[in-house]
Amino acid sequence: MVGPVERSATVTNTQVTLIQIDNYGPWTVTPEPRREVDLQTLQSRLYADLSQLFGNRDGYVFFTRFDNMVAVSNGLSMDDHALVQESVGNRFPVSVSFTVATGTTPVQALEDASRMLQEAGSAQDESRKEILRGRAIEADYRRDDDVQVAHFDVNDMTGRFTDEHNAFDAFIHVEQGYAALMKYMREEHGSLSFFVGGDNIIAVCPDLDAGAYEDAVEHVVAETGVELKVGVGRAAVAGDAGMAAKHALEHCRATGTTVEFDEQR
Repeated sequence: MVGPVERSATVTNTQVTLIQIDNYGPWTVTPEPRREVDLQTLQSRLYADLSQLFGNRDGYVFFTRFDNMVAVSNGLSMDDHALVQESVGNRFPVSVSFTVATGTTPVQALEDASRMLQEAGSAQDESRKEILRGRAIEADYRRDDDVQVAHFDVNDMTGRFTDEHNAFDAFIHVEQGYAALMKYMREEHGSLSFFVGGDNIIAVCPDLDAGAYEDAVEHVVAETGVELKVGVGRAAVAGDAGMAAKHALEHCRATGTTVEFDEQR
């Protein structure tokens, strides 16, 4: 069942920052292979710091492959990015490169950011270090509804899986649903979807209506048997859009609906 909120069509303008560790592959085996536990610790600490540094500026960071991360960075200037980059350089034995791009779909923005970084040099080029390229959205061109965030979670994950099955089988269940949703939202709508722990998936989307989200939920059920619900929020920055999406998701839980938009939109 789709919630009752109806919305008029608008266009999103998502600002995406591609984050890539410089020369990471060679560094992990120089002067000899480093212990995997040390690499995992470095990656997790770097992600945590970046999440906080962007989050303090109302952005979101998603870990993807850890050596590559994606931030939704609406509201951050290029000077803000330079300060984050400097902070990482002062605290870690590795450096990071940032490229910043915008687009009416998140995938378009990420493709442009990826191209800029690839043109600057290979991820394993030791001479490519702390690249900072691109352009942030100027204040005069920012709007209150630039970012659309959808927060999905699995229906009754605790009752059906966490409390009934072993932890690994429960994990497989979530990952199957995530994989199906991630692929569908990227191919059909140019969205970027990220697993964020537990049974939660956050998707950064272009302007989509309730029917598009209902179709996505039905696709995942048909492909994997995983049942989802989703709350959707809109705002000028990812942090506010994400909180609006969380409130909308709580309304799904309270009313039993499948798709809800934040009531303020």
